[in-house]
Amino acid sequence: MVIAAIDTAETAGNIGNLLFSLTLIFCGVLAAPGAFPQFWIFMYRISPFTYLADSMLSVGLANTNVVCASNELLRFAPPAGQTCETYLAPYIATFGGYNESPQSTTECTFCAIRDTNTFLRAVSSSYSNRWRNFGILWVFIIFNGCAAIFFYWLARVPKKGGSREKKKKSKKNVKGEGTAESSQGRAANGGGGGEREGSGDEVSEKS
Repeated sequence: MVIAAIDTAETAGNIGNLLFSLTLIFCGVLAAPGAFPQFWIFMYRISPFTYLADSMLSVGLANTNVVCASNELLRFAPPAGQTCETYLAPYIATFGGYNESPQSTTECTFCAIRDTNTFLRAVSSSYSNRWRNFGILWVFIIFNGCAAIFFYWLARVPKKGGSREKKKKSKKNVKGEGTAESSQGRAANGGGGGEREGSGDEVSEKS
């Protein structure tokens, strides 16, 4: 779409690279939407990569259980007189995760993520939006195709009215040049006649 509207390929390439970088930076993968400055949140919503990344992540990762490795488990002691299950129940109900030692009163082994949907929510992705994202991507494709054709026609296709005006201007220029040349020729002829008449008078005086 950018190249279609711009006559210079180098300029179009530079603008295209800039727009591609913006859509990649603000698609929600390199940084979560909550980390964006308030002014730039609109780039997250209009970037086509936002919906592409959301679809790919949600379809590929959703609805799968997570099993933490031993080095990923959080280990801590519960308060005195409480089991790990009693102590962690409110947190698990709010934020998720699972406890591997529910009846222990000395050390709790806790995994912060129970399923991949927790991770997807952290990056603003949802499996339920997969068909919505698919439709929005088709809207982007159709809009860009139509916009490329429109801008090409607007910026680079010669218009009939403009060609007629150019023809009229060229005819006027030709007429103006013709009249200027004829006036110059007349002036030259008149000047030559005067010189000849002058020279004839001089000869008659000498004689």
